[in-house]
Amino acid sequence: MSRPDLNLLVTLDVLLAEGSVARAARRLRLSPSAMSRALARLRETTGDPLLVRAGRGLVPTPRALELRERVSQLVQDGEAVLRPAEKLNLKQLVRTFTLRTSEGFVENFGPDLIARVGEEAPGVRLCFVQKPDKDSTSLRDGIVDLETGVVGKATAPELRVQALFRDRFIGVVGMGHPLCQGEITPARYAAGGHILVSRRGVDRGPIDEALTPLGLERGICVTVAGFSTALALARVSDLIASVPERHTGNLRAGLHSFPLPVSTPEITVALFWHPRLNADPAHRWLRGQVRDVCAAIC
Repeated sequence: MSRPDLNLLVTLDVLLAEGSVARAARRLRLSPSAMSRALARLRETTGDPLLVRAGRGLVPTPRALELRERVSQLVQDGEAVLRPAEKLNLKQLVRTFTLRTSEGFVENFGPDLIARVGEEAPGVRLCFVQKPDKDSTSLRDGIVDLETGVVGKATAPELRVQALFRDRFIGVVGMGHPLCQGEITPARYAAGGHILVSRRGVDRGPIDEALTPLGLERGICVTVAGFSTALALARVSDLIASVPERHTGNLRAGLHSFPLPVSTPEITVALFWHPRLNADPAHRWLRGQVRDVCAAIC
């Protein structure tokens, strides 16, 4: 079955509104003969006369009366789809955005982001969800609007990515811990009891790889899934937590932080989103808010 010519909807809308081939032709800037041919095509397509002669004029058939409002709405909807997007009115925007964030992001950046969003767009609600893995399905399916995390080989190629900041790992201990004083050598650092942060239960990371050439190995006492949990444990124990510096700024208040005595690669924390939301004005605005908050804190 051949596809109908959707341009005929506009013609039908005008014909039903005017009730006259001549007036419809003038409105659409067509010749009367061209409009007559268009009416003939509409009659053939719909299988109905649509407009029939009554005296010196034309009157709509019952089918035409049935279609009139529907056709008018379809044309209006089509024009709205093709019209350039209106300027975003943040004060009137009502929308919920779901952000899947790496552990510690909400605690460190959330307060400022919530405050900025609430001031500019009071009708916007933020929903933060945990990020247990790097699977991008939730972004593809539209369950999540934005995601933060470390750029890596597992990042889906179709996602849009924008770097937020670069970060490095540091050591953190409770106040009064022996590492609060004196030079922190690789041997002193490795000799302490350590908290390993690993979502997947991996027992080694870049810090361990940097210690291996020195013949040193960390004494891992406990493994946790997130940075905030590691810092909470370090706060009430004599264990050492190794966490990203900028990513955990607020969480480290009241703790002692120090540079690691070994060199480890910097990480890039980025913002991820699906391409279908790239041009969405509200989504673009929120991305800007996240970038600004990260830049201000970092």
